[in-house]
Amino acid sequence: MASFTAGNTRPVRLADIAKAAGVSHGTASNVFSRPEIVREEVRERVKAAAEAMGYAGPDPKGRLLRAGKVNAIGVATTEPLSYFFDDPFARVMMSGISEACDATGAGIALVSAGNQEKLAWNIQSALVDGFILFCIEGGPRLVELTRERKLPFVALELGSQDDTVSAIGVDNVAGARLAARHLCELGHRRFAVLSLAFVDDRTGLVSPEQVRAALYTGTRDRLAGYFEELSRVGVDTANVPVYETENDEASTWAGLETIFASAEPPTAILAMSDRIAMIAIEWLATRGIAVPRDVSIVGFDGVPDGALCEPALTTVAQPIAEIGRRAARRILDFDGMVRRETLDVELVVRASSRPPTRV
Repeated sequence: MASFTAGNTRPVRLADIAKAAGVSHGTASNVFSRPEIVREEVRERVKAAAEAMGYAGPDPKGRLLRAGKVNAIGVATTEPLSYFFDDPFARVMMSGISEACDATGAGIALVSAGNQEKLAWNIQSALVDGFILFCIEGGPRLVELTRERKLPFVALELGSQDDTVSAIGVDNVAGARLAARHLCELGHRRFAVLSLAFVDDRTGLVSPEQVRAALYTGTRDRLAGYFEELSRVGVDTANVPVYETENDEASTWAGLETIFASAEPPTAILAMSDRIAMIAIEWLATRGIAVPRDVSIVGFDGVPDGALCEPALTTVAQPIAEIGRRAARRILDFDGMVRRETLDVELVVRASSRPPTRV
């Protein structure tokens, strides 16, 4: 941390303190980094000189950079910083990352920004050994910026076929099949889908052409899994409304308003995240539409909040915390290899799904 002498714009350096205290540069350095090997009388003299000159100690950034490792992981997203605390999926993921970091004494730096210029600066200036990328939106840009740092990084749910990008996630097609199969076996045939983003900064009903042009193949894969199962039981998927949300209240409400304006509203909703599903349950309750009596809902994620909502949410659970732990260890124990790892999911049946009242 640089300090300044009175009347002088030059920062006070450790060499200045050593000269003022009448000791060598090495001794002055040891006072701040290894005080136990310096005699008490010398320590007090150096500290007194430092205090008189307004010197708080060596810049820790310089020491860390000289060591070549800062023992910290950057967790990056293009979402606002509040995403890490507000989103139930992000909270569970961070608990897994934190557990792995606690085991080694490593730190965590949260990296986010509301615009591209600030994001670039935050990525470039972060004092970390590598990055875990929450590629919810702006995934390609996150990858581009972290590549420029030439540090190891791991993408979570990137949905990219780029084999040069390390990634940890789940089989979205298989997970979506589980959700749709469950509802089909209950007897549902009128469906709607509340989706995550196919591209950045867009919401609304999605056409087949827009699905094929999806930037986020994870979202596209979930829809493919849903439609495979629906087609298997004779549902015409061309008539299934797919509403693209931003995984938030405003866009989910707008989607439900659109879907339930239909003359034949769905008896079952496939939601691509638990957050969307829980928002939908609240919206339906305010309209007097009971879940699951009138509409069944199945989410996707398996966040703890889903078991506590009313009714408890049926969902496709992915091992969120384990994904976070593995991603963190991938950075902390980086061996130079690119790895893409797919973990299993499971269907957790709770109270938000049941056979339709009227078929």
